[in-house]
Amino acid sequence: MYLVQRVLPLLRQIHMEQNYEIEMEARIQGVEEREIKVTRCESGGDERQYCDNCNTSIVDFHRSCQNPECFYDLCLTCCRELRDGCQPGGGEAESSHRNFVARAEGTDVKTERKAPKPKKSSGSESEVAFEAEVCETAESSEFPEWKANADGSIPCPPKERGGCGGAENDGNCAVVRQAAYRKGGHDNYVYCPDAVQLREDETEHFQTHWMKGEPVVVRNVLEKTSGLSWEPMVMWRAFRETGAVRKLKEETKSVKAIDCLDWCEVEINIHQFFAGYLEGRMHRNRWPEMLKLKDWPSSTAFEDRLPRHGAEFISALPYSDYTHPTNGLLNLATKLPESCLKPDLGPKTYIAYGFPEELGRGDSVTKLHCDMSDAKVHEAEDFRDFGVSETGTLGKSAEGKPPCRPEAEAEAMRAAPMVNPCADDSLQGNDTSDIGRGGAVWDIFRRQDVPKLTEYLHKHSKEFRHINNLPVGSVNHPIHDQTFYLNEQHKKQLKEEYNVEPWAFDQYLGEAVFIPAGCPHQVRNKQSCIKVAMDFVSPDNVQECIRLTEEFRLLPKGHRAKEDKLEVKKMALYAVSAAVRDAKSLFSKLN
Repeated sequence: MYLVQRVLPLLRQIHMEQNYEIEMEARIQGVEEREIKVTRCESGGDERQYCDNCNTSIVDFHRSCQNPECFYDLCLTCCRELRDGCQPGGGEAESSHRNFVARAEGTDVKTERKAPKPKKSSGSESEVAFEAEVCETAESSEFPEWKANADGSIPCPPKERGGCGGAENDGNCAVVRQAAYRKGGHDNYVYCPDAVQLREDETEHFQTHWMKGEPVVVRNVLEKTSGLSWEPMVMWRAFRETGAVRKLKEETKSVKAIDCLDWCEVEINIHQFFAGYLEGRMHRNRWPEMLKLKDWPSSTAFEDRLPRHGAEFISALPYSDYTHPTNGLLNLATKLPESCLKPDLGPKTYIAYGFPEELGRGDSVTKLHCDMSDAKVHEAEDFRDFGVSETGTLGKSAEGKPPCRPEAEAEAMRAAPMVNPCADDSLQGNDTSDIGRGGAVWDIFRRQDVPKLTEYLHKHSKEFRHINNLPVGSVNHPIHDQTFYLNEQHKKQLKEEYNVEPWAFDQYLGEAVFIPAGCPHQVRNKQSCIKVAMDFVSPDNVQECIRLTEEFRLLPKGHRAKEDKLEVKKMALYAVSAAVRDAKSLFSKLN
């Protein structure tokens, strides 16, 4: 008992440190502590394990790089010091660096370094709960900077420090991304799992966020595909090879796109549109011309005209129980019988130009709106920085209104500053793709903030522009009209006046964004890119779909969102009927 009494304080300290890590991991992932699963790693009896940073022996819990070619281990003390803003490990870190150099030369300083092993789950906290200890802040001049991320997660250190230097948290298991800075908010982070590492039991974790109306971003979706190119010219050639060119000859010659400067519909040769995607276009005053091509080819024939692309997209869908258009067990849309007219849920393609900076006018945006169903939007193509060329067209209003008046266009051009934002040589040409930068900026608002958001838009409606680049006139519904886009200035003002802030984040190549039904959202393209969208109806959000249906009922006749094309109530009846039949069949087999 004397021994236990003396050692007990140490055991309590170890227990406190481990509980703290689990608590922080739960906070970062947005789940309860009991849901955190710590992976056990095998260790032989003749092996000792050390922290790769400070060379202190590892007793039990530690953090490990997920990169299978790295295996960098970090003790909990170094993790805490990193979050405190200190040099982790103090002087020991330098000797650890020398050990890394020795290992690179073939001499393993760690005693009998073991073979690759399963790594344990990683994560960290937002605020440090321990008292900060005195630690060294001065870094060796040979060491590059290494510090914890803003959300408290720990990245693998740079190669000069012995890690793999993986960017965007590649060196750890941080599966969240800070997307808001609401004071006291418990939902400032967006869950961002890796598609390659998703396990069968990950659906349950997804549901914990989904049922609360939180968006989810799945990374590296393209890693699960065959590598089929989604480059526009490749898609166009594939479209022609299917024989569609003979059936719809005129459609292959020209398409109707939307000019984001005046929101008018323009007719353009499809080859010219795709050339502009790669090389850029501009208006006569050298202002960037942002064109959007929506739903090409039409979703009703997507799989017929681009069968390989359609099959690859479906095969790569994360959380297929929710998203698969025919076999999704939790997708209510799959329960409609063959005899029923089914809603058009995609896949739909959105091909649009983009520009790195917010122009303030003529930005390539999808304006604020709210989908009746749940949605998944996937960045399928590598991004292109915007360049310019001398062309321009004029056509019919995208809202079905008369063609834009030439004088209205001239007025818009006079209103725009006579500058060329594309003059920077770094943005010219078609080889300036920078996939390291996000391709699109998303703003997704919480459902509970919709009343305040609506009030703000009504109050400031005259400050926004839409058709013909003129101020927004009448407002039926500030969200369902899809005539507003909140730029950075308006988002700041919304925060100041109503304390409302969206989840705001960049979408990168190969990422799939899941948007819960009822969450207003808007998107701005920072680079030319292709998005592929698929809608689905989940049981978690069916009540929200019904609420939106009731809102659409009250819109005036002829409104773009008036028609109940989804028929959620019918879906729900068929889905419950199918579930009851399946349950009866299962019970009969068990008996």
